Amino acid sequence: MDRNPGTSRRSLLRACFAGALSGRAAVPAKSKVVISRDPSLRPSGAAVDSARLLNVLDRAVQSLYDADSPIEAWKRIARPSEVVGLKVNCLSGRGNSTSTVLVEAVCERLQQAGIPRTNIVVWDRLNSDLESAGFPVSSRKDRIRYIGNDASGYETDLSIYGSVGSLLSKTLTRTCDAVVNLPVLKDHGIVGVTMALKNLFGAIHNPNKYHVTAGDPYVADVNMLPPIRQKVRLTICDAIAPQYEGGPSYMPQWSWPFNGLIASRDPVALDYTGWQIIEQKRAEKGIEPLRNVKREPAYIARAADAQHKLGTNDPNLIEKVEI
Repeated sequence: MDRNPGTSRRSLLRACFAGALSGRAAVPAKSKVVISRDPSLRPSGAAVDSARLLNVLDRAVQSLYDADSPIEAWKRIARPSEVVGLKVNCLSGRGNSTSTVLVEAVCERLQQAGIPRTNIVVWDRLNSDLESAGFPVSSRKDRIRYIGNDASGYETDLSIYGSVGSLLSKTLTRTCDAVVNLPVLKDHGIVGVTMALKNLFGAIHNPNKYHVTAGDPYVADVNMLPPIRQKVRLTICDAIAPQYEGGPSYMPQWSWPFNGLIASRDPVALDYTGWQIIEQKRAEKGIEPLRNVKREPAYIARAADAQHKLGTNDPNLIEKVEI
């Protein structure tokens, strides 16, 4: 039954015919990627300016959600009753891990949006990685928790999709209702780049198994596991001092002061955008593109294909906003 009395089969046919004549059918909405920067965010040799970073974060999130205020934007990400997990990347220690200042800013805004601190969990693979990056490991439930998967444990049943079979972090499956993904913009010596999609390797027990063939199709398949696909609501990529070569370990000689954050609800669009930023810097430095060194991140296109549909890697369907 037609629930809309103003719509008829004839009018629908007319609309389809008009679309055919114009050479295009309904155009899908674009995926928005916001690049927010401040050249004074981290003066040479100095620590990150927390006030400036909070401003950079506010501009990114408010623009992404087209909200009237940063707090209004955060209210759209999670409800006060939900537990929000912040998936950080701490593999590189203090050199090139998710900024502790960024995590503090996100926690501040979540609480101002009504999420109690007891409902915020910062997590990664290992307690030792969190500590090496400067986070205070704690599982106390009366405060913000910082916990590695080695402490919280993994599920005992495999989660399977396509080429992957993995045990998932209990922090992800049993604790978190929503996840804000906080990766770092950097080169990866095996899979090309590591940002939104690759950071979720930190949710499985056997990531080392899936680095062959430059991570394709494994990175995309890991992101299809239901708890990951269903719970990750936002990615904010730390691009304060990204790295264009030598990653994922910290190599300061290949880092540069981008002084920004990249935010999107589409992890594929974010990864494509970040990949292009890295390629541009490699070109500026006279370093070959990743394709030439057999590290092109083909998993980004895989994540966008008809089977995965995790987002878009089509630049014509990405609305890039630079502020």
